[in-house]
Amino acid sequence: MSDAVVIEAPGAHRLAGHTPAEPGPGEALVRVHAVGVCGSDREVYQGNRPEGYVRYPLTPGHEWSGTVRAVGAGVPEGLVGRKVVGEGFRNCQVCDRCHAGETTLCTAGYEETGFTRPGAMAPTLTLPARLLHPLRDDADLTAAALLEPAACVAAAALKGDARPGERVAVVGTGTLGMFAVQFLKAVSPAELLVVGTRHDREELSRRFGATGFRTKDQQLPGDFDVVIETAGSASAARTAASLLRRGGRLVLTGIPAPGAEGLDPTDLVVRQLEVRTVFGAPPAAWAHTVRMFGAGLLDPLPLVTHELPLAEFSRAMELVGAGDPAVGKVLLHP
Repeated sequence: MSDAVVIEAPGAHRLAGHTPAEPGPGEALVRVHAVGVCGSDREVYQGNRPEGYVRYPLTPGHEWSGTVRAVGAGVPEGLVGRKVVGEGFRNCQVCDRCHAGETTLCTAGYEETGFTRPGAMAPTLTLPARLLHPLRDDADLTAAALLEPAACVAAAALKGDARPGERVAVVGTGTLGMFAVQFLKAVSPAELLVVGTRHDREELSRRFGATGFRTKDQQLPGDFDVVIETAGSASAARTAASLLRRGGRLVLTGIPAPGAEGLDPTDLVVRQLEVRTVFGAPPAAWAHTVRMFGAGLLDPLPLVTHELPLAEFSRAMELVGAGDPAVGKVLLHP
């Protein structure tokens, strides 16, 4: 069995021999096909993830796809051989929030694959089988490795509750923004505007269903029913709010730097804006994502620009942090 990435401490990583963890009761052992590299993985490597949201030493990797190789006691044998993706949040399943299906609000405390528990930058991953979402037998596992960020956007789309014929917009043109375009396109909007910082994202935005594209320094309309923000800056949140009609619905998914200036509460109240936020994806959002993917309504592959072997983890960190417009989603293959 080949090696796994282990981050011993901020800035210090090594490749270590990997022994699969045999699945215990209620668990499944997955052979990892691909793992996505996210900005939060870089935070783990650099050491600037908030306290309590990482535990060293750590094998990172929370965006992944694979095939079930073995299951523990109490898990249906029919899962063996299935292509799967899986939720990251290790929720308790017994608190009020978990019973309500809001597992990302679990009151037992934060635990997540790839941050406080071993992640998928390894040949195999062992996790509770209840977190798995089986895919179609003909699913493309390389594309499926992007379903974790897609699920976070699905949570935003569900909270925005856009209806056919409404006017909708997306602020941000990264991976999350492009998924937001695809989720919103699926509800047949009358108009779908994308607002970004780079003109070179217009072609991809329109390919995914955008009817209009503007950069944030252009004149922007202010009469949209639903706006999803994915850019992760305070200015993007303010831009997103400015796009809404009175009584419109805003969903924020980005996490700005601490101390950022927020939205104007007077504006929110006077215009009666409805503001919702997303951090992670509950099971309903995962199920929605897997259905959309299976139906051919999500196309993650155009977002992938680099595929590297796991041994090139350092190169992946450089690519993700370079700020190069030519770098989209980076995948590692164990």
